Amino acid sequence: MAAPHELDRYRDFLARTQGLSFTDYEALWRWSISELDAFWLSLWDFFELHSDTPFGDALSEDRMPGARWFAGATLNHAAQVLRHADAAAAAGRPAILWATEAMLARGERAELSWPELRAQVGALAASLQRLGVQRGDRVVAYLPNIPHTVVAFLACASLGAIWSVCSPDMGPVAVLDRFRQIEPKVLIAVDGYTYASQAVDRMDTLAEVLGQLPSVEHVLLLPWLDAGVDEQRLAAPLRPAYRFDALAGGAEHLDPLPLPFEHPLWIVYSSGTTGLPKPIVHGHGGIVLEALKLQVLHGDLRPEDRFHWYSSTGWIMWNCQVNALLAGASICLFDGSPGGPREAPDWGTLWRFAALTRASFVGAGAAFYASCLKARVRPQQQGDLSALRGVGSTGSPLADECYDWIWQQLPAVDGAPIWISCIAGGTDFAGAFLGGLPGAPVRRGQMQCRCLGAAVQAYGEPDAQGRGQVLLDEVGELVCTRPMPSMPLFFWGDVDGRRYRESYFEMYRGSNGEGIWRHGDWLRITPEGGAIIYGRSDATINRHGIRMGTAELYRAVEALPEVLDSLVVDLEYLGRESYMPLFVVLREGLALDAALQQRLRQAIREALSARHVPNEVFQVSAIPRTLSGKKMELPVKKLLLGAAADTVFKRDAMANASCLAWFEDFAARRAERAAH
Repeated sequence: MAAPHELDRYRDFLARTQGLSFTDYEALWRWSISELDAFWLSLWDFFELHSDTPFGDALSEDRMPGARWFAGATLNHAAQVLRHADAAAAAGRPAILWATEAMLARGERAELSWPELRAQVGALAASLQRLGVQRGDRVVAYLPNIPHTVVAFLACASLGAIWSVCSPDMGPVAVLDRFRQIEPKVLIAVDGYTYASQAVDRMDTLAEVLGQLPSVEHVLLLPWLDAGVDEQRLAAPLRPAYRFDALAGGAEHLDPLPLPFEHPLWIVYSSGTTGLPKPIVHGHGGIVLEALKLQVLHGDLRPEDRFHWYSSTGWIMWNCQVNALLAGASICLFDGSPGGPREAPDWGTLWRFAALTRASFVGAGAAFYASCLKARVRPQQQGDLSALRGVGSTGSPLADECYDWIWQQLPAVDGAPIWISCIAGGTDFAGAFLGGLPGAPVRRGQMQCRCLGAAVQAYGEPDAQGRGQVLLDEVGELVCTRPMPSMPLFFWGDVDGRRYRESYFEMYRGSNGEGIWRHGDWLRITPEGGAIIYGRSDATINRHGIRMGTAELYRAVEALPEVLDSLVVDLEYLGRESYMPLFVVLREGLALDAALQQRLRQAIREALSARHVPNEVFQVSAIPRTLSGKKMELPVKKLLLGAAADTVFKRDAMANASCLAWFEDFAARRAERAAH
């Protein structure tokens, strides 16, 4: 008999402790967004969080931006993780299971126990304190998706230092664009990394970065490519360098310090594709509550689970994966390419890792599942996946055919198709607005629900006072009309808060005249209570007066087996004649001939309308994407409207900057034709 869902346990808790009974999820959701104080206080009690100091209300100042949460409460993210150590160890559950590409190729994986995690975090925290790291100091990392990164983050959190990380595949410009803004005191880094079977040395990059980060007083180096690398290559007269393992393996131990609820936890960044990335600051308490709500209530995460979400450290899903430790669950970290070596693609890689670690939940970007489908991967031929009971997707809408592929190719759970939990949210608040609903029907193309505590609506165009009309079963702007505790505390360096307000609160106004969060996605709330995301609202197709997000077109185009990836931009601008090119990446060895062009146009005509058929279709080698895998629609649009490439693309913030040469040439040829 299947265990009760965690959301059902929460509903029972509300009935038992507060006498609240809800007939369905919609009623529970409406209570959670109308009674914010009662809802968030109930989560504090349900998850048995502890404050060393007394506090009263959950929400003492109800406004956006600037809501005040749990005034007077103290806690620490790292303490909330490590409180599970004794019980988990007694039950024989590891904290972290992990593998690199080389380990997986040998059929090996490693474990870090909960007592080992606690000891290393305490030792590294004591070492950092000895080096002079204090509350509020920034500690930055240039580390891959490995246990050492988790240890480093938790050690910083336990001290009240503010953490920030870049993936080592990011180049020096992207790293400096981020870290220079926050003036770190300590840098923790690897000497290099391996991806798709290619080893990449980063010592010269580190020297370049350190040369332009004068605030760094200490460097901790983790040898990863070369065990004999000399950390003193990164030292300077006023900047000593140390071995990471020596500091994380010391005998001293420091317990996490109690911190105010809104003490800064980490700094994450917007994509930075068109300007300096926004340094977004989140607080300890808000992240703990949002993570537990999302992972446990909407993700059905239990202490016995083994949770894997494929991510680099440069994507917010790395933070979300680490947050599974807050629930006492084990996390499964894979360091490497999900698609195998470049010369011999292998999209069975992550499924072998899932089998090796006995993962109970696997998550990835939507593009991963599309790649598996196109490569005709049979996950259950890669290993024993019988422990798997759910899969997750985010980053972009999951195509309908990917739902079918998942249900056909992954094992049934208790006789039913495996649960697919699609979420949509973002780096901005390190959470999800839309997510999974355990035990409820899953409909192709839809996220199951609006998350608890997230007052999400689809809004029409604002009127003269900035008021938006609520739309049901129509496409509108995704807005959140009430505050959430994981919304940013502020942007680093944004002294007067102007940049923060302009980013989210300028378009819409509430009845009190204050701002309403506009997220920048096209959204439709369905009559069943589900939700569909149609792509970014700033990359809209507006053909002949009909607005549409790009996601629907991508679903139609990428359903064709020949198409691996695609990008469309609508160049209608200031009254010019509309011109909409479609760029496609085809399977190896295929060419874009007249027959395939006709099939593409017909697929779009049938799925959308004749108005949305592109003017021209072009075959390209790759679609420009950010490091987190998002298609760069708006920068490509700006390029084709005449902007210089270097002003709209941050190449070091891209996953595949080499593909830009084709688009630059295409833009130049278009401009030349227009001039004549």
